[in-house]
Amino acid sequence: MGLRALAGAVLLAALGSATAAAPLRIATFSPDLSRDGPGLLLRDLGRKDAQIDAVVRVIAETRPDILLLTGFDWDLDGLALAAFRARLSAAGADYPHSFSARPNAGMPSGLDLDGNGRAGTANDRQGFGRFSGQGGMAILSRHPIGPVLDHSAFLWRDLPGNLMPPAAPEVAAVQRLSSAAHWDATLTVAGKPLHLLAMAASPPVFDGPEDRNGRRNHDELAFWLDRLPGAPFVLAGKLNIDAADSEGRPDALARMMARVTDSLPASEGGRAAGSAGVNAAQKGDPALDTGDWPDDKPPGNLRVDYVLPQKGLKVLGSGVFWPPTGELAQVALAASSHRLVWVDIDWPPAER
Repeated sequence: MGLRALAGAVLLAALGSATAAAPLRIATFSPDLSRDGPGLLLRDLGRKDAQIDAVVRVIAETRPDILLLTGFDWDLDGLALAAFRARLSAAGADYPHSFSARPNAGMPSGLDLDGNGRAGTANDRQGFGRFSGQGGMAILSRHPIGPVLDHSAFLWRDLPGNLMPPAAPEVAAVQRLSSAAHWDATLTVAGKPLHLLAMAASPPVFDGPEDRNGRRNHDELAFWLDRLPGAPFVLAGKLNIDAADSEGRPDALARMMARVTDSLPASEGGRAAGSAGVNAAQKGDPALDTGDWPDDKPPGNLRVDYVLPQKGLKVLGSGVFWPPTGELAQVALAASSHRLVWVDIDWPPAER
């Protein structure tokens, strides 16, 4: 083969490798990186902290390409997120791209939203929170992020068919649907756009007979049903609903499952934990659980964190980081009450 032909072959091989399908790991994790006051997470990130070390280890072990964090405190200048990225980088997990924005969690509404006669409490914020940004969200990525459509200002009353309880006109006029955020983030991977539909819903508990949180949890997921992009997407986040065992209204989850592929990410650690206490009486497969709560009282362990690729995207593998025994089992336990969930998809997708 001549030099010119050889150079051409090398170029073609390079172009082929640039577009060849490869595993793309997308994950969601609620790492309990939320503190009781503004600036406290940044303080903890700047010093030795065993829980933060464990969170970093979980991410370094699983190495997602795209990671949605829920339950991560937001600050205006992004200092906590920058400090966290630096700790990840020191552990060999580099994420050159990130996105975060002010969540509804902790955002003052100016009204008595829970109707208890007092305004200004954590329950009167757009989403539960003691300060603006508590329990926010962030995206970390090895691939460019943008644009991002932030739907977090969408009013609950404006969702068609919403389950919002009756509310005073002044409350309905300001009450947002998102308890944290709804983001449609476009990421460019191997030259192709992938939409990450990111959210963290209200838990369907901690309310009264009006079932306000249960209704909101349902509607936060239902929001996406009429807004799924035509381009490839993955829905990810803390949906806070287990169709088999948790309180709540699973109808929106059932309707969403008809539009996505549920690869049923599982773990041996979850399976083993499912035999203890209240978990033994639950109906769902404990291997699918992502939340690890006390075994001596309800709700026990539940599946509440999801990564759901659009139907048609090829899933290569999936799992929940919950080792059953050994050092890594202790790392997962120390990191969070939630477990990281990951799904590998074949990317870029085949042309349809």
